[in-house]
Amino acid sequence: METLVTILHQVVEAAITLFEFAGVMVIIAAGIRGIWDYLRRNPMIRLNLANGLALGLEFKLGSEILRTVVVRELNELLIVGGIIILRAALTFLIHWEIKEEHSKEVLKDLEQKNTKNRH
Repeated sequence: METLVTILHQVVEAAITLFEFAGVMVIIAAGIRGIWDYLRRNPMIRLNLANGLALGLEFKLGSEILRTVVVRELNELLIVGGIIILRAALTFLIHWEIKEEHSKEVLKDLEQKNTKNRH
């Protein structure tokens, strides 16, 4: 049984590292794309950046959830729980921002279509 626990911890630790790495890479890529979109004056910059940040945070949140598997003490669990709450709140706010930006884009497209139909 002790061997299974050791294997579980090793697998979980590897997965945590992989998810953390993936999250960081996605956030870096989103930031670079955001800079590129800014330089090109892309009107979708906020939406693209928010989508990238949200995806990166999802990976990082997944790693924190996995981290709860290997927590041994209540103090560690409270810290991990606090991190999960903060990351979940950030994810919620970013998704709200994405929804707002998407709504603005849809309204803008509708206004442009209405303007074209009038002329």
